[in-house]
Amino acid sequence: MSGVASYQAFPLPRSAGRADARVDGYPAEYAGLPSPVRLPWGLKPLGSAQTGIDRLPDGRDRYWIRHEVLKGVTPRMLAWWFTHLEGDVLVEGRRIDRYRLWHPYDHVHAGYARRRADGSVGPGAVIRLREVLGGNPRFAVDIRTVVVKIDEEGFIHEPVFHGIRGLARMEYAFRRVPGGTLYENCLLLGREGTPWLRPLLRAFAFPPGKGEAWLRHNVEEVGMLENFLPALYRAETGLEE
Repeated sequence: MSGVASYQAFPLPRSAGRADARVDGYPAEYAGLPSPVRLPWGLKPLGSAQTGIDRLPDGRDRYWIRHEVLKGVTPRMLAWWFTHLEGDVLVEGRRIDRYRLWHPYDHVHAGYARRRADGSVGPGAVIRLREVLGGNPRFAVDIRTVVVKIDEEGFIHEPVFHGIRGLARMEYAFRRVPGGTLYENCLLLGREGTPWLRPLLRAFAFPPGKGEAWLRHNVEEVGMLENFLPALYRAETGLEE
């Protein structure tokens, strides 16, 4: 946590449409490119992780990442993080939308479009995400995604494209190791047994190059977590790990 002069969490979600010049965030309807957020930390390079692209025999494409160990981060912190994406954080005297903090160049907005009946975030909840991978408008992401699983073992969600669920699946796995957490994740694109979907998805939802941009983006955002998540988690939960 070096380089952080002061750190305070704001646990209550803010209104997505609130005008506040002190907050580096955008409403869900914002359609432009995000402006960079100044932070005391840099982004991890793509080469810090192991990555690959597999063309599966069942017709799906699999983009996968095995990240460097996240130092000081526990699986419980990660499970908590994905249920607390809304809100602001004070970093060195400046309030910053926490989703924008997670990736200071590509992220635009995150919010919970639907929570469970008890107000929590878990299987059945829906997350609204907007981001622009690598700052390239061709690789803009504007989706609602359904939570399938979220716990200390991992996180799974399924984006909805043009009202259709099941064309893509995000799978994250967390495992505690000495010094932190081994974080692996993949993007599965397509449906089993339907190789004919691949060209359609590339034409309408996932153009060439977007998968590679996603790999880089994900390495950068996951690597950012070790800079702020432990302090944020402790500030808002009162727990050490």
